[in-house]
Amino acid sequence: MYLDSAKKEEIFAKYGKGKNDTGSAESQVALFSFRIAHLTEHLRKNHKDFATSRSMKMLVGKRRRMLDYLAAKDINRYRAIVKELGLRR
Repeated sequence: MYLDSAKKEEIFAKYGKGKNDTGSAESQVALFSFRIAHLTEHLRKNHKDFATSRSMKMLVGKRRRMLDYLAAKDINRYRAIVKELGLRR
């Protein structure tokens, strides 16, 4: 599987406030971004997979809402995570 618990821990440790910080907006946005990147590669090979396309669009929406929340709460944290992940906005 592409996303095992070791990979999740690595993402949470890198982008969160600690190793087990799964709830912060930064760690969730980073996890969503990793999953979106994986689904994007899958859809490049399987362009007719509409179920995966829908799930990727839903993930993009979740990430967008999370980033909007972060921008409203703390603009510095928002700018830091967008720069670190290399997201457009």
